[in-house]
Amino acid sequence: MADTSQLFPGKHFISTVLDALETKTAMSGGLARIYLMRSAMAGILIGIMYLTNYTVLAAFASVGDGSIVGIGKIVGALIFGFALVFIYYSKSELLTSNMMIVSIGAYYRRTTALRAGRILLMCYGGNILGGIVVALMVYFSSLGDGAVGEQMQAGVDHKLAYLSEGAAGWSDLFVRAVLCNFMINLAMLLVYNGLIKEDFMKSLAMIMSVFIFAFVGFEHSVANTVLFTVVGMKDGIDVGLALGNLAIVLLGNFIGGGLLIGYYYAYANDDRKFLRRQSLRGPQLGGPSDRPATTDEA
Repeated sequence: MADTSQLFPGKHFISTVLDALETKTAMSGGLARIYLMRSAMAGILIGIMYLTNYTVLAAFASVGDGSIVGIGKIVGALIFGFALVFIYYSKSELLTSNMMIVSIGAYYRRTTALRAGRILLMCYGGNILGGIVVALMVYFSSLGDGAVGEQMQAGVDHKLAYLSEGAAGWSDLFVRAVLCNFMINLAMLLVYNGLIKEDFMKSLAMIMSVFIFAFVGFEHSVANTVLFTVVGMKDGIDVGLALGNLAIVLLGNFIGGGLLIGYYYAYANDDRKFLRRQSLRGPQLGGPSDRPATTDEA
């Protein structure tokens, strides 16, 4: 029989994800408050790191004639990249990576639509609560004042402008959302697949995936939710456009992470049909284990 570890190299990844799914299913059921707390922590971390990103942008934009603002975007995106590292190592719960996990669980019939929906809804709810905590802190402080607030407002205006551009803007937003969670869950694939052993390399993979989405301008549903909450609480926001943005981005994130990574790798590493065919064929003659031993081999 052929070595299935070579034919299906992602089996360790799938096994790790399914183990994680069992934990999330149990927590979102009997330990709902703890699950919400862990989800809220992810929202808080996203909010703090996003605030830091805009603070870096404001700092670079204020230097000279603003000609080095591009460098500020690079630095800010790199710093924001640590958000996923903090979330992963603090065992917090982020909606976008859970999209991949429940999709793999659904493929292998290890979860139901009700349980998967409960995980995602509770996780998103907790992420929103974390965003509200950060928004309150910004509201009752000077963290979002001046140039920092202007950068955040400009970020919101840019994200809401997609909705005002008609079908072209909606498709642009959708593609950016797909690519965003594709990159996020590609990083989680590298972390979960067992090939990367060192924490430094795991962290680097996560930092680079977030850097790409932040610098290129991909769209992340939780990051957008937190940003809209912070700016909306401080300066007000067009709620209808914000909800429209989130609806499109949530769908795009699910396709990018849930289908293009989760479902794709679940299918590509499903060895069940292959093993059934091999068992029906029986032992294959002519292979190393079936040849009579020669004198040299004995």
